[in-house]
Order: sequence, then structure tokens, then C-alpha cells
Amino acid sequence: MNIAGKDYREPEWLAQAIRGNAEAFTNLVELYQRPVFNLCYRMLGDPDEAEDAAQETFLRAYNGLKRYDTQRSFSTWLLSIAAHYCIDQMRRRHFTLLSMDTLPHLDPPDMSPGPETALSIGEEQRRVRVLLGSLNPVDRAAVVMRYWYELSYEEIAESLQLTVSAVKSRLHRARLEMADTWTAQNIHSLPVERRQHESPAF
Repeated sequence: MNIAGKDYREPEWLAQAIRGNAEAFTNLVELYQRPVFNLCYRMLGDPDEAEDAAQETFLRAYNGLKRYDTQRSFSTWLLSIAAHYCIDQMRRRHFTLLSMDTLPHLDPPDMSPGPETALSIGEEQRRVRVLLGSLNPVDRAAVVMRYWYELSYEEIAESLQLTVSAVKSRLHRARLEMADTWTAQNIHSLPVERRQHESPAF
């Protein structure tokens, strides 16, 4: 799993935090606050809501430390708490479609080819973010965990309380949905004469 900011002192801090050391838990918060916030941001799409969700995640983690299975990756456990909280928030507000315009790019646009190329790359990234926002909460969590945080199928299954086969199925379905919508967007962005040529006859 790829989590920026990993620290060799994490096991020591975690052991101390489980024993009730508040300072050690504060060190864990500082270590993981960015990846937790980023996950919440990508799922909720609002920085204030993401900040609240991140704080709630760490509060729940602190209160649940006594029940934490030390055989499990702490970072995976922490991200699963964040993902479940965000899923609950999205469902509670009857989430249907989230505009991703304010979210970070999937990858920073490469300015070296020139401004026109860079603008084209940025537009494609924006469209991908919109596609991601159209997924249902659980599928979206699975996609974020897999492609941003590089969690294994097993880790995602454990985090979202799904079977491994269900995770693979959801990811496959999400990729197909995003690909179909991407294709439709590309066709609608073409001039009318090309659109008629590209669109299949019914």
C-alpha cells in the first residue's frame, strides 16, 4: 500500500497509543492527517466537509484503539474508518452526483509540451473526476482505495466489509461505467457531422 509520510516510528507510536499515550496518538494523527483528509476530500468533494470527516475519523480511531487488531495494517484500518464515515455522509444527504471540479487533478498536468497541450490534459483530467463523482458511494470508495492508495483487493474487501470477488466485480463495473460515460462524452464533444458519423445507428 502506498501511503505518503510513512514513518519507521509508527509501530512504537501505535503501541504507546494503545496503552493510552495521547501524545503518541497525536504523532499518528500528524503522520496520517494528509492521506485521511485526501481520501475524505475525494469522496465528499468539499474541503470543509473533508476536514470534519477527517477529524471524526481520528476521533473514532482513538475511541476504537482498544478494539484494533494489531495484525491488521493500521493505515488500512484508519482509511476504512474514513471511507465508511464518508459513505454514510453521502448516503445521508441522498448523494446522486458530485461535481469534481474543485478536486485535485489525477496527476499534475505536464506543462512542458506547451500551454495548449497542458490545457487539453487538464480538461481530460477534469472529465475523469466528473466520471468518478458519478459512481455510487461504495464503488467510489473502492476505486479511490485501489487507484489512489494502491490497496490490494483483500485490503479493500476488509475495509468495506465485502468479499474479494465483490470488490473485483465492483471495480470492473465501475471501470465499465466510467468508460461508457467517457465514450458518450467524447461523442457529444464532437462537431455534429462527426458525431453522426461516430454514433452507431439504431
